[in-house]
Amino acid sequence: QVQLVESGGGLVQAGGSLRLSCAASGRAFSRFAMGWFRQAPGKEREFVAVSRNGISLYADSVKGRFTITRDNAKNTVYLQMNSLKPEDTAVYYCAADLGLSRYYRDYDYWGQGTQVTVSS
Repeated sequence: QVQLVESGGGLVQAGGSLRLSCAASGRAFSRFAMGWFRQAPGKEREFVAVSRNGISLYADSVKGRFTITRDNAKNTVYLQMNSLKPEDTAVYYCAADLGLSRYYRDYDYWGQGTQVTVSS
């Protein structure tokens, strides 16, 4: 069992930056793929980034602006978001699964989400 708690969301102006954190409880954190997803009102949950075993994947919409990192000693994964745009506004979720996937239905464990709002 893995429990995930996100933090770091908030309100920021376009062009600004935020860093999200996701703290995981449970064992064998380093074995898990840790992903970030987001969901805007009325839209399906979408992939943002994922990291596992030194491999990081990004959605095209965030590539070059967002960076996913993880500290396995602290059981924490981060999402550094730079050059934010209004279209990045969404609830951001942290997720964990043993497989590396861009598809949200593949993930077994989810955090509660943190709101990110980017004003124009």
